[in-house]
Amino acid sequence: MSYLDNIRTFVRVYELGSMSAAARDLRISPAVTSARISQLEGHLSVRLFQRTTRSLTPTEQGRAFYGGACEILESVANAETQVVNITENPKGALYVAAPLGVGRRLIAPNVPDFLALYPEITLRLRLTDRKVDLTTEGLDLAFFLGEPEDSNLRIRKIADVQRILCAAPAYIAKHGNPASGADLIADSHECLNLRFPGASEFQWRLMTAEGPKKFRVQGRYESDDGDVLTDWALSGNGIAMKPVFEVAEHIKAGRLVPVATQTPPVPIQMACLFTHRRRQDPKTRLFMDFVIDRISAVVRGDQDPR
Repeated sequence: MSYLDNIRTFVRVYELGSMSAAARDLRISPAVTSARISQLEGHLSVRLFQRTTRSLTPTEQGRAFYGGACEILESVANAETQVVNITENPKGALYVAAPLGVGRRLIAPNVPDFLALYPEITLRLRLTDRKVDLTTEGLDLAFFLGEPEDSNLRIRKIADVQRILCAAPAYIAKHGNPASGADLIADSHECLNLRFPGASEFQWRLMTAEGPKKFRVQGRYESDDGDVLTDWALSGNGIAMKPVFEVAEHIKAGRLVPVATQTPPVPIQMACLFTHRRRQDPKTRLFMDFVIDRISAVVRGDQDPR
């Protein structure tokens, strides 16, 4: 086993706090993960982790070694980047995350064309509507909607995404078509909410004559999957707030109808999130440039996503 592989394994075990989690992340077996840590400990003649049947905790030596190990891996990555830049032949695995709707409709369809241009790149796309942690999850970049919480990461804005409040004709026939956000509250409309574990009280930010205003909407339907909310809306179960590009086809076909049009949703930012170090990797930059060039007009609402 190479010493560098042992260091990479140690860093992932340290960051994820688990041998099995590191093994899954590195796509190796738990036995290989354990063997690499043991070999590294043997080389250094120290214990890097305290192990019990239920927990794994870095020792003082392990905590001290982690900082240097990260510097080693970053130095190697920078050296490899220089070689790749010279040869103009980017290669290796690229780890990308995106929200479900964005990933399915915008990112995934562009992956085959990108990989056709760069046959030595492997792309691993993770789709989830939950917030991701680039460092602990080993991601190169993440597409997202909204405002990131971690100010230590780099952001590249793509566009302001137009959103719409919409419901099925069956829902409107039964409950009426609210004209504004105030009607959503006054008439107790069923609002379909995108919510995650630990999320605060839900509010919709809508544009009024006085400017942006938050409306504390109510609803019995909640999910952490945006496409589930679309399905519920199509079935006549309530009103959804969706990016226009996600429901444009349904609006055009009449399966969904705009509601509360006097107070449309405030646009939401779509951007890429990446670490300072990842930005130096040419394949990360190439993928961002490629995808952003193709999807910018769509997410702004300038053209149909199809």
